[in-house]
Amino acid sequence: MSGRLAGKVALVTGAGSGIGRATALRFNEEGALVVAADLDAAAATDTAVGIGTEAVALELDVTSSASIASGVQTIAARFGGVDVVVNNAGMSIPGTVEDLPEEAWDLGLATNLKSVYLLSKAAWPLLVAQGGGSIVSTASISGLWAAPGDAAYSASKAAVIMLTKCMALDGAPVGIRANCICPGWTQTPMVERIFARWPDPEQARQVAIGFHPLGRLGEPRDMADAIVYLASDEASWVTGAALVVDGGLTCGVWPGLPREG
Repeated sequence: MSGRLAGKVALVTGAGSGIGRATALRFNEEGALVVAADLDAAAATDTAVGIGTEAVALELDVTSSASIASGVQTIAARFGGVDVVVNNAGMSIPGTVEDLPEEAWDLGLATNLKSVYLLSKAAWPLLVAQGGGSIVSTASISGLWAAPGDAAYSASKAAVIMLTKCMALDGAPVGIRANCICPGWTQTPMVERIFARWPDPEQARQVAIGFHPLGRLGEPRDMADAIVYLASDEASWVTGAALVVDGGLTCGVWPGLPREG
């Protein structure tokens, strides 16, 4: 077995689509033994079939400590431990504080933030038993920049960044590294649903593209490549980082501003 993640056991949540699916595929290419987890068992199974015979599909509700405990026990029984945990499952939570229903807030924060706590907590003893490992979570540029009508999502992703830093400090003595990525607008089913809410979805897409100086939306593969790096031994001295992968969006370039000739 060869590759940058050769022989590592990796759990990837939200592996049925988007960034999670691309990450599971990349991990398998790099020699990892991949546990592809998703709330939709059929989607997870399809992902696992696509990434090789060593992959394991797992139905996992990241908002449920019982579901997570069962999943982690399955991994321990099958592989004896885990080396990499990718907290990728998430959801959009559109709305302002004024109009967002409390149940939407609770579900969104449970999916985007509490899940990182629950899964990292459950996997922590396995990582320690392996002599350390890597936790990589998907945050967002929305955790760095506020946006109107995005209160709960931005709050949840900002909290993921700070939780990552705290886990980095707590994990350092036992060899656990914790990092996160902050994607810009990426072509995933979640983003497609955001575009679909606009009167003109194609116009929405073009506006989003215009935010990025590199002139395109991100691809799930772009994010997966960053996660591979953070999970690999190449990042052995990287912990507590919030790696921005956004095509230059947060550099401060105003959308549509003409370039000086």
